[in-house]
Amino acid sequence: MLIQIAPNLWHMTCPLTTAGLPLTSRMTVVRFASGKLWIHSPVRFGAAVREQLARLGDVAWIVAPNKAHHMFAGHCQRAFPQAALYGAPGLADKRPDLAGMRALGDTVEPAWADELDQVWFHGQPFVNEVVWFHKASATLIATDLLQCWGGKLDWRAALYARVTGVRHHFDVPRTVRLVTRDRGQAAASARAVLRWPFTRVITGHNAILDQGAHAAVARALARFGR
Repeated sequence: MLIQIAPNLWHMTCPLTTAGLPLTSRMTVVRFASGKLWIHSPVRFGAAVREQLARLGDVAWIVAPNKAHHMFAGHCQRAFPQAALYGAPGLADKRPDLAGMRALGDTVEPAWADELDQVWFHGQPFVNEVVWFHKASATLIATDLLQCWGGKLDWRAALYARVTGVRHHFDVPRTVRLVTRDRGQAAASARAVLRWPFTRVITGHNAILDQGAHAAVARALARFGR
């Protein structure tokens, strides 16, 4: 079920196996002042969560935030066919089956601008992640760009986290660093993210960082230069 993080902000994690690696993926839900819901990186959910979402508000937008987190976008769209679906730049070429998907970019949608800001993190065309700032809760919403895998994990997941440099350590994982093709563009995107006054970070896997968040993100994004 959805767990509340802050006023008008919820999350839910779901177990997932990718390439034989057992992990968890996180869905984040924002409720706007209008009562409309914005769903980020949907996971698979059943009737109980669908009913919970319906009680919270009107699901108006579904967001697949990068070119990896799209597996359950269609599942969510079928549950809420009235919602508009948005995907990371280039995702439509990878998922032509997601009919009507609109491309995200550098400019925040006018309908979201009072509640959210966004940055397309450039220089990583394999990922093309868009990150978000929820203004009311001062929360940065990321997916794969920033990670920290803590707690008890399956040995395979723990090994993967150590190899990628995020086992009990908040950082840009090595996998993301390796697919960075333009460090100058990535550094410019990092500067844009760090202009936001966030005090919390939600990531797509495992960690939510509530203390020292801005400093931790600054250290991580320094991987791309200043």
